Amino acid sequence: MLSLQFIREHDAVVRKAMADRHAETPLDRLLALDAQRRQILVELESLRGQRNQLSARIGAVKDPVERQKLVDETRSMSARIGELEPQGRGIDLELDQLLLQMPNLPDDSVPVGADAEENVEVRRWGEPATFSFPARAHWEIGETLGIIDFERGARLSGSRFHVLVGQGAALSRALISLMLDMHIREHGHTEISPPFLVKPKIMQGTGQLPKFADDAYFLEKDDLYLIPTAEVPVTNFHGGEILDPGRLPLRYCAYTACFRREAGAAGRDTRGLIRVHQFDKVEMVRFTEPERSLDELETMVVNAEAVLQRIGLPYRVMLLCTGDMGFSARKTYDLEVWMPAQDRYVEISSCSSCGDFQARRADIKFRRAAGEHAEYLHTLNGSGLAVGRTMAALLETYQQEDGTVSVPSSLQSYLGGLENLSPSPSLMRGGE
Repeated sequence: MLSLQFIREHDAVVRKAMADRHAETPLDRLLALDAQRRQILVELESLRGQRNQLSARIGAVKDPVERQKLVDETRSMSARIGELEPQGRGIDLELDQLLLQMPNLPDDSVPVGADAEENVEVRRWGEPATFSFPARAHWEIGETLGIIDFERGARLSGSRFHVLVGQGAALSRALISLMLDMHIREHGHTEISPPFLVKPKIMQGTGQLPKFADDAYFLEKDDLYLIPTAEVPVTNFHGGEILDPGRLPLRYCAYTACFRREAGAAGRDTRGLIRVHQFDKVEMVRFTEPERSLDELETMVVNAEAVLQRIGLPYRVMLLCTGDMGFSARKTYDLEVWMPAQDRYVEISSCSSCGDFQARRADIKFRRAAGEHAEYLHTLNGSGLAVGRTMAALLETYQQEDGTVSVPSSLQSYLGGLENLSPSPSLMRGGE
């Protein structure tokens, strides 16, 4: 959430930032309400002061006519105060709702651009795989091996759901374990295992509400949301707290299932594991002092890259432009993994510094030293990585001409020494 005072005092800066983001915002309405609210506050303060003065004089006035005049004036002021106070409360409520609709301000280092076409490539790693045979898409490989069942997934839950079977389920579990082990043992994160259901205010704290309500799964009877990412519960883990001096930075990681309607993604990546309604992800979340925020972002990106390098999946790092960044982000890097059969790079991780935007919404502060005033910290989040997309890239990158898939050496120990994924007749559709 942006500070109302900052918006008021830096109107031109905010307008330019929103224009650079190509974001439609209620800025004019917000500023008009703020001016009206301040006028009301000035009048209320004046009326309360005058009423107090008159009330103090009433007891000292002996003339009944004069006393009644003062009483009438006091009642008139009280009536006016009674009109203004609910007006002020109504304006405050609307201001709060409007502030929740304002996206974050981009960092000065973010390139200005309209959409993904104007993102900036920072670096690449690895050489895309080439084959002496026609490369097959991961959904075809998964079905042929009998490790991904899209038909039964749709039968159980509808389109864009799938079932992992046998070696597919084991591979997914292996990827999760590898990611968590790396982030915990090598990158200094503390593992969190959070609930997959959260209250509306928790979704609001990280910026999912009200902006992305249509993409969320909501359980109306329980007033709970299925989480779209572990960022939501883990960032709010310290909601409403003031962290003691010396605790920052805090680095957490979490595996969760994630749930998204993908309401705005009709027609895109409808096949395979790229864009589904339920998926697994390992998430990194960090809390830090403001001056360390961008350095922590660079480190987080390197940590996500390390996973791709360990598995041997070529990728590129993209710095997102203003028009392609997420609602809560101040600066974002996307990692895009190479998908051989699709002949393109696909996002597999998004790492963002959110500045104090989420901390204001979730009320998370810290003290630099005992007795000093509390200030808002900075939050960061990043995928480390999206498990389904990692599996998809692995299947396409390590596919063999005979239909098998080589298992990267870094994963073999998690799979009991398995070196190749091979068709399992008992799990094929023909075994129905």
